[in-house]
Amino acid sequence: MVLHFKPGCCPDSLHFARYLVTEKGYDKELLTVTPESWDFCCKGLALDLEDGNFLKLAGAGTILRASHGTKSVTPEEILEGYGRREWKHFKTFQWNAKYYCYDNYFDLPGALLCARIVDCLDKVRAIQTKYNFWKDVIAAIQHNYKTLAFKENCGPYFPEVKNDPVKYLQSCPESVKKWLRQLKNAGKVLLLITSSHRDHFRLLCEHVLELFDIVITNALKPGFFSQTPNQRPFLTLENDEEQEALPSLDKPGWYSHLYELLKKMTGKPERKVVYFGDSMHSDIFPAHHFRNWETVFILEELRGDEVMIPVETESEPLEKKEKYEIRVSSQDWVGLFVDSISGLESAEETLTNTWSCKCISAYSTTAIPRLETMSDKEDYLPLDYRFTRFSSNSLEIAVYYPKPPRALLSNAEPVTTK
Repeated sequence: MVLHFKPGCCPDSLHFARYLVTEKGYDKELLTVTPESWDFCCKGLALDLEDGNFLKLAGAGTILRASHGTKSVTPEEILEGYGRREWKHFKTFQWNAKYYCYDNYFDLPGALLCARIVDCLDKVRAIQTKYNFWKDVIAAIQHNYKTLAFKENCGPYFPEVKNDPVKYLQSCPESVKKWLRQLKNAGKVLLLITSSHRDHFRLLCEHVLELFDIVITNALKPGFFSQTPNQRPFLTLENDEEQEALPSLDKPGWYSHLYELLKKMTGKPERKVVYFGDSMHSDIFPAHHFRNWETVFILEELRGDEVMIPVETESEPLEKKEKYEIRVSSQDWVGLFVDSISGLESAEETLTNTWSCKCISAYSTTAIPRLETMSDKEDYLPLDYRFTRFSSNSLEIAVYYPKPPRALLSNAEPVTTK
């Protein structure tokens, strides 16, 4: 929420690849990535962990596009393997351990890594019945993010970020800090939820911590929203280490898990929460579905329809540039919001909204391109501003603020899709 990784600077993917090569015996080819291959990365893909297939779905549940590893699957092969009707796992795949959904930029490099793992395994064995690489990817993640690594300054990830945070992180704009203070002065209770441990989070947000009444670390979203206090007890923190469990929360402060402290702080039995997040899977859907919170989806694709590429000038070297255009499409996967229904050569293509687009309208109260939208001078919104929300009576493009994505418009009119 306050600091985030600069595009293209997240070190995780290379660290994961090194671990897989050195500790698990994977092909050294994983260590070499060409700039052209990054076009494979696209939000809204589901990975079938056993078949090695990446799937892009329509809002109606049909398969729009697919790849096996990095290799595109033809429309004929999609028709043969999945048919034209709703995919049989469409209603359950998000919560099925056989599938993994890529829906945020922090995770996205992992999609390319997994696709290339499939490519490498296919070279070794001509026929793969079921793939079993995911357990090794999980091991790489655990190696990268083990709990004591930040404190002990060990491992491949935390020391690098700690030694040069400016290289990897963008600072929170002053306008956002001012907006948070205005909310606090207006009597709002400010809550911050993160799956990071406190010591790592302190590095990211040390200059704005005093603005929040409640800070929950190690939340382990999305389970944080669905599990009960008995399943996930609150823990006190001492020197950034978790201590004893608490039966209830009595005052504001740092906690590893949240209960209904908000009721006590607001004095209202029916508290109203507006939750901002940038992951549909970890933030928006569970907060909406399990807690019935109002949700504001931070959707960077609303900032433009161009590829996210830093612009280098003679006066400002590439590594110092902080202006990026935002990727909403790729040559491999086309658009995030709208795509065409795959057809054979003789079939006419029809536009349809994607599964990602459907999720935005189903689980978001509204969607904004960045948090600064709430606070920048040119976009400044008063605290009592009323957003247009999704409803059965309104156009689905109405939820996007300040304007819908270009892909959903045609000559300033909504695109007609099936």
